[in-house]
Amino acid sequence: MKSITTTTTTGGAGATNTRLIVFHQQPLHKHSSTAAAATTHHRLWLILFLSLFTFTLTLNLLTTTTTKPHTTILPSTTTMTAPRLPASLADTLVHYAASSNATDRMTRYEMDLIATTLHNCNSSPCNLLVFGLTHETMLWRGLNAGGRTVFLDENEWMISKLEKEYGDEFEAYDVQYTTTVGKLKELLNEVRERRRDECRPVQDLLFSECRLGINDLPNHLYVIPWDVILVDGPRGYEAKMPGRMSAIFTAGVLARSKRGGGATTTTTTDVFVHDFERETERVCGGEFLCDENLVEVRDSLAHYVIERMEPNSFEFCRKKGDGIVVDGNGRKRDLGKRLPPPPSSSSSRISSQ
Repeated sequence: MKSITTTTTTGGAGATNTRLIVFHQQPLHKHSSTAAAATTHHRLWLILFLSLFTFTLTLNLLTTTTTKPHTTILPSTTTMTAPRLPASLADTLVHYAASSNATDRMTRYEMDLIATTLHNCNSSPCNLLVFGLTHETMLWRGLNAGGRTVFLDENEWMISKLEKEYGDEFEAYDVQYTTTVGKLKELLNEVRERRRDECRPVQDLLFSECRLGINDLPNHLYVIPWDVILVDGPRGYEAKMPGRMSAIFTAGVLARSKRGGGATTTTTTDVFVHDFERETERVCGGEFLCDENLVEVRDSLAHYVIERMEPNSFEFCRKKGDGIVVDGNGRKRDLGKRLPPPPSSSSSRISSQ
């Protein structure tokens, strides 16, 4: 930057005045330093902004790829096997459950049958579906440790209570049944008439309009390959109660429509029906689970083994059964009659094989 200084020289009379103009060059060092500092400051802010942006973007990508939605629970497709509950521990759980004073509990003989089936489950982890919240609810959950256990019940309040008590690991859903025991024959006739369409034995129940099919469960439950299904609910000891027609029909369809086929998935499903001495359970068992698949009856517990069927199948049963099965003691049993409970000494033990 330049400045001008004017100097005037005065002479004598008649002399000429002379003006001297001097240009001063002022230093620019201060201005240049200020500009350089401002430029450096802006660059630092730019670098800091870019670094934060890159870090945030990377963190977001990592979070997106590693976080799973809570509502999407699909069956595992890996071949990893879950550790089984030791047979001695399973026996202990059954022993204490059977020692309860509850009047509506299963017998030790019945508990043993289910416990043995879970222990020897061919798939690992084992997928267990239970209709009904009962005295044995926590027993089934404990016996299937390492596997997946899902409960279905009509009592929404009880489900909420158990979820609060045991947290997210307790998986249960409420079902609103629209059937009644008093309409058993009407419902059976309807299923027989619609066996080739809405009430066929192999189908995706999520889209079914069959009155006995349960189609309002969470979507992922219909694609799980269930290994064991226990029907011990809903209530069915009076004509006005829902009865177990829908539960038994749904169990039969899920078993015959079983998906999968991997190294840890079998083509059969063990289905248990409790209170088998009652008409609804016995008739629906014969209609939708079939006498040909009934392998054993212990006290009030019927055990079926259902094979997966082809999609174009329209008959639940391949042949008409004679209603005679062999119970756990090797005795022939008429399905219409109930045998007395076996001696306590003959109660089976859980196989460690």
